[in-house]
Amino acid sequence: MSPTPGIDIPDHRGRTALDRTGLDLDGNPDVRVTDVELLAAGWHVLRKTTLEYRDASGTWSTQQRETYDRGNGATVLLYDPAERTVLLTRQFRYPVYVNGHPDGMLIETAAGLLDDDDPETAIRREAQEETGVRIGEVEHVYDVFMSPGSVTERIHFFAAPYEASAPRSDRGGLEAEGEDIELIELGIDEALGWIRDGRIQDAKTIMLLHWAVLEGPFAR
Repeated sequence: MSPTPGIDIPDHRGRTALDRTGLDLDGNPDVRVTDVELLAAGWHVLRKTTLEYRDASGTWSTQQRETYDRGNGATVLLYDPAERTVLLTRQFRYPVYVNGHPDGMLIETAAGLLDDDDPETAIRREAQEETGVRIGEVEHVYDVFMSPGSVTERIHFFAAPYEASAPRSDRGGLEAEGEDIELIELGIDEALGWIRDGRIQDAKTIMLLHWAVLEGPFAR
């Protein structure tokens, strides 16, 4: 049998042993991982894991779970407390387009994958790339598993001030990575209205905007 990329030899991202993830888990005595099958390893990784699970009655059962591993990410809400504005992005997202969004142009807070960076370093990088804004002090808000039924990703949420009056472009993103990002500046009340009327449908963005008025810089 020839070597398999991502298992025996490095795949195009230099990864091996992708079929070993989870086999060493021992934090829950009611779960025993017995097998991991690598289903796909393009940019991200799809696995089918077989596990034994002991329920509340003490009965063991064999179960299988498919997990999609795209790495962890970070997102940041950029806000101007004096002007009561937020700086958001709009870009094309094919997954929402194919699932009923009218044009796939999703309004979001700046965000990206951690890659090999810590969360704060990653979100400083992503904010600069997507908006052109160099953020100063950042506030950690919380960490969230966004789709725990099948996606392993954990997103680290941050907030940071920016100056609405500072000069900047109306577009962002890295052309080399195919990014074409429009910048949208909204008053916080207008942004909340866009949640209510459906113009803002992105979960992380909705969560950070609600945090901003409940506990964050716009809390009354």
